[in-house]
Amino acid sequence: MPLVQVSLLKGRTAQQKRNLLKAITDAVVEAVNAKPASVRVIINEIDSEHWSVAGVPFSERDV
Repeated sequence: MPLVQVSLLKGRTAQQKRNLLKAITDAVVEAVNAKPASVRVIINEIDSEHWSVAGVPFSERDV
């Protein structure tokens, strides 16, 4: 039973997350010949103040 965990900043739409879940499942099925029903995908959504690059939280970055 393959398990894939993905961490994303909060803010994606439900449809974007559905698209991601489907694409990841399809990739795992193709790559390791798994049955779709055996593939598990977990999306961990992270608040932008809890994710940083070079010590600067995304909530404080100039975009």
